[in-house]
Amino acid sequence: MLGASSFWTYLIVCPTSFVLGILFTNWSYDFPLLWTSTPLTPAMISNIETHYNMLYDSPPLIGRVLHAIILVALAAFIVKLYKPSESNALFDGASLVLFMIAVIVYGSNTLKGMQIIKSGDYGDEIPQVQSLQVVAASNTIMALVLIGVLLLQAGQWYAEKKEKEELDRILKDGLNNADSPTVAKKESKEKKKKI
Repeated sequence: MLGASSFWTYLIVCPTSFVLGILFTNWSYDFPLLWTSTPLTPAMISNIETHYNMLYDSPPLIGRVLHAIILVALAAFIVKLYKPSESNALFDGASLVLFMIAVIVYGSNTLKGMQIIKSGDYGDEIPQVQSLQVVAASNTIMALVLIGVLLLQAGQWYAEKKEKEELDRILKDGLNNADSPTVAKKESKEKKKKI
């Protein structure tokens, strides 16, 4: 049976995984910008620009759904951190910090980078390829911190599972010791001494 904490954990893990999936769809365009030593051809640069222009020009509903999903995860963090246990304070607090890093990178680098790509006004300071690389690097940073969120949530689940197993073992050992004949004899001797 799922507890309340598990429900809120799912509301963190599912949106985080969803956003990671979106970032993964950009990987085929980001990879040549960051991870290959072969020079970029004008056709490759044009394809990458077209991809980001398509994302930027997508219907407003798509952006709203993405932002709503991000808000669901943030709300789940807030609920889990309201009157937190020690586990929640550590794991969920660190997860929230990582998630907020992703949100800040998204707002400050990715969205602004896509606006620059759409306008085509790269300026003199940051040329076209470097602007595309900033967006690609921002996507990579977001992917890494969101993977960190998932790892922390998995770590919290594992720690809570082990803690529950340990408590169950202690309770079981305690009940077994109380029912054992030696404990019963000691208790009867103590009762006789009191009388």
